[in-house]
Amino acid sequence: MDGQAKILIIDDSPADIHVLGGILGKDYQLFFATNGADGLDIIMRERPDLVLLDVLMPDMDGYDICNWLKADRLLRDIPVIFVTALTEVSEETRGLEAGAVDYLTKPVRAPIVKARVRTHLELKRHQDLLRQLACLDGLTCVANRRRFDELLEQEWRRALRTAQPLSLILTDVDDFKAYNDHYGHLAGDECLRLVASTLAAAVKRPMDLFARYGGEEFACLLPETDLAGAVVVARRLVAAVAELRIPHTYSGAAAWVTISAGVASIVPGEERSAIDLVRAADTCLYRAKKEGRNRVAC
Repeated sequence: MDGQAKILIIDDSPADIHVLGGILGKDYQLFFATNGADGLDIIMRERPDLVLLDVLMPDMDGYDICNWLKADRLLRDIPVIFVTALTEVSEETRGLEAGAVDYLTKPVRAPIVKARVRTHLELKRHQDLLRQLACLDGLTCVANRRRFDELLEQEWRRALRTAQPLSLILTDVDDFKAYNDHYGHLAGDECLRLVASTLAAAVKRPMDLFARYGGEEFACLLPETDLAGAVVVARRLVAAVAELRIPHTYSGAAAWVTISAGVASIVPGEERSAIDLVRAADTCLYRAKKEGRNRVAC
């Protein structure tokens, strides 16, 4: 963890940045900013594991940055350590009340900096693990709806900032109620597990998210992907499930389990919201069902 951890240092003093960089540079991936605006840009782009933050800076001080960070639902879990020349108890109290996890005073001492950073990164690692477990679907062990909603919001905002397309595939197991009624709910659960693992394996890029959307529905979120690229992925998903040849006597689409897929793509704009993308994909999924199932509509 430590060797891969990202640490952002925000300080308007290049000399102080140099000191902290010398202490931590061998063990962590470091990013630097000399003002609040640049620091926030790096936070949005890199999602650091820890922020070392000076208090006294022009335009936007450390308290402002910390308050902004803690007000953002997607970023509030990034720990902040204030590193400042202010030594008054009232300033330390204010920093901790703003949401910082620790408070170091300048001039810093290398052993203390290393120990505090290591401790808070380890705490974050455990917290991230607990959050990850909370975001897994209990039946299929893929990401759950909660995780999907979080990532959809996060990727929407990133695509809005970069003007890149964001695509969504919604899939549904065809005639799954009939499958459950005929084969039983235990067989239905096993079917969903097999379908989920197959679909997850067919989603190739680490940046893509595959999740159980609800019931027998699954979602695939594809950042920086246009409609043509998303359709290619959707067709791969449909084919992968059909190739399993799980018998389904009461399917209206084939003699085995199949899925239908609805695909939508959008370049986010201020006049739109992520729900527009979900609605568009859901509309296409409905059309794929209406047109005969075991197919892609976009």
